[in-house]
Amino acid sequence: MIKIPEETIEQIRSSVDVVDVVSAYVQLTKKGRNWFGLCPFHGEKSPSFSVSQEKQIFHCFGCGAGGNAITFIMDIEHIGFQEAIGKLAKQVGIELDIEEESVTTGSARRSDEEQQMIDAHQFAMDYFHHLLINTEEGESAYRYLEERGFSRELMEEYSIGWSLPNWDALVNLLLQKGYDLENLSKSGLVIQKEGAKEYFDRFRGRIMFPIKDEFGNVVGFSGRIIDANETEAKYLNSPESPIFHKSELLYHLDKARASIRKKQQVIVMEGFMDVLAAAKTGVYHCVATMGTSLTSSHIRKLRMLTNRVLICYDGDQAGMQAAVKASKMLQLEKLKTEVILLPDNMDPDDYVQANGANAFQDLLSSKGYAFLAFQMLASKKNKNFQFENDLLQYVHEVLELLATFANPLEKELYVKQLSNEVNLSVENLSRQLVKVERGMKQTTATHQQESMEIVVKSTPKQSAIHRAEKNLLSHLLEDEDLVSRLHDEIGIPLFIHDQYNSLYLQLIGFLDKYRQLDIQRFIEVIQDAELRKLVLDASLLEKDPEHVREEIEDSLRQIRKHKIFLLIEQKMYESKEAEKANDIGIALKLAREVIELKRSLDTI
Repeated sequence: MIKIPEETIEQIRSSVDVVDVVSAYVQLTKKGRNWFGLCPFHGEKSPSFSVSQEKQIFHCFGCGAGGNAITFIMDIEHIGFQEAIGKLAKQVGIELDIEEESVTTGSARRSDEEQQMIDAHQFAMDYFHHLLINTEEGESAYRYLEERGFSRELMEEYSIGWSLPNWDALVNLLLQKGYDLENLSKSGLVIQKEGAKEYFDRFRGRIMFPIKDEFGNVVGFSGRIIDANETEAKYLNSPESPIFHKSELLYHLDKARASIRKKQQVIVMEGFMDVLAAAKTGVYHCVATMGTSLTSSHIRKLRMLTNRVLICYDGDQAGMQAAVKASKMLQLEKLKTEVILLPDNMDPDDYVQANGANAFQDLLSSKGYAFLAFQMLASKKNKNFQFENDLLQYVHEVLELLATFANPLEKELYVKQLSNEVNLSVENLSRQLVKVERGMKQTTATHQQESMEIVVKSTPKQSAIHRAEKNLLSHLLEDEDLVSRLHDEIGIPLFIHDQYNSLYLQLIGFLDKYRQLDIQRFIEVIQDAELRKLVLDASLLEKDPEHVREEIEDSLRQIRKHKIFLLIEQKMYESKEAEKANDIGIALKLAREVIELKRSLDTI
């Protein structure tokens, strides 16, 4: 792999803004001097992920992840250093003289087998697309798509293709390219014949829709037959594989990310064809699950981009049930959720075909059902309020949902609405709501107590000396003159604990080499993950700019005192050992030294 010159790396590093880079993946809010959001590297509900625009670094106080813009791209996209540099260079318009293959998204941190699967799927996508756009074999499929509102631009944008009806058209090409068919069979792109070593194409005679992960890597396909009279299934999808995890993948997230951030909303749909139907109308901030219900992994990815979700599922009973489940999950994750109901059992594609693009855009921009309003509507279905059990079940379901609301005005509004619906007094419903809330609080309190016990047992309190060391390191990372002065006056070891002294030595070496402090570059040269975490913690420590000298002196004073305490402990131990050995002279000498050391504490 060709080495990128250091000056080019520095040019790229200085041209990108870490806030802009991170914002493409995480919804950030400015608080004070830094930006905060939900960590993309571990599941959390309260933001502990901090980005410093001033220092051009990020750090999660929860899981310890951190670094600069380059390492963020490496971690979030699971790629190597050169690939991350290549990606950032492209963003800021800097040309790199390296081979294209060295910046293929996602290759560095996958196994060779998984990377070959990705490469083969990319090759297959290009091949299928060529067949659709440029060959006579693809003409019927091309016309079919045109009749259903797919323009050539849309076919090209989404790399839609056509697979030949032959059993081994793709297999033969993959063999010519040197791919390992046994490995590719694990991804479902090809299938091994039972009891034989031969392979055949999974997708034959189908319109091919590539499935990409959130980074734009092709990880699977969905193939649709043209002839409605065929006995085969209308759609054939890639199976779960080492590169395709349906519980994690959101179709179109790679293309929708920018639109979601711009609109500050995401539209969640049931299937990829619904997303393509929306794209026909110019609506791009849509994603879809791939044959699964919405999962916590899906929601975590959405929460990083926006807190507003519009559910647009099919208008049939199954679609409503799926929307009920999805909206409850989103509500539990504190996302503002609305639901659009499509009429006459239509799906989005049906609606676009029947009513046109403008009508669909108007539908999506109209006010959807708020979470509880939709849940009440869904709960009423198939219930007869003439029957007492149905009525009481409905009331109980609504009150349980209301008990999760924090806003008293919302509660009052919906209690009144419920009162009008079921002909029960507001007073009785309010009293029952209080009972439901008490029951939920007791359950929650029990769980919280159990969680607190676990946390208290597993999380040691940070000592005062650790805080002093972190504070001093924080100042050292911003003041190269302080590094030099303390090196001359105190020398090494400066700190109590080995990890801080190790960082101090590395900082001195870094300044000898680069002649100036650069936190971004310093983070890159630290190999140990725990030491890197200490640097990030210290770098983002809030300091009082009007009392810098006092903070430094206070930290040094605490460290000096602690060193003396440790020395006192050592000499007291040696004195006791001398007494045991009946060496009274040494014991008395050590005892006097302990007294002098204790007196010296008063002068510090």
